[in-house]
Amino acid sequence: MENGRVAAVPRVAVVVFLLKGKSLLLGKRRSSIGDSTFALPGGHLEFGESFEQCAKREVKEETGLDIEKIEYLTVTNNVFLEQPKPSHYVTIFMRAILQDAEQLPQNLEPNKCDGWDWYHWDNLPNPLFWPLEKMVNSGYNPFPLAN
Repeated sequence: MENGRVAAVPRVAVVVFLLKGKSLLLGKRRSSIGDSTFALPGGHLEFGESFEQCAKREVKEETGLDIEKIEYLTVTNNVFLEQPKPSHYVTIFMRAILQDAEQLPQNLEPNKCDGWDWYHWDNLPNPLFWPLEKMVNSGYNPFPLAN
């Protein structure tokens, strides 16, 4: 605590590259951090939760979708100094597919997202949420390599 204010501490977020063919699910954020940018589904890791459990829970809470074949991809360290409220997130990126390919995403948290849609990897919308944009611009590819 400094000058009567609580010091900001890093938080852990888990986000999911939910893949369908060569497309991924993105939603348009409604948030103080990255407002009106396109982002992956995800959220805060809860105490005692595994990354896989968090990914499954967050995708279900936000989109109503059930996912499987959940796997860890990478981690990034994101400090947002320019935002209205400076924050620091360690972001765990996961990959998954739908349990049922016919299932459609629902917008279950309209106060946090304007809606979900599938976007082809070669035609992503703009602007992307900064951590995702950084990965895309670095050449990162979330799709599994073909055998």
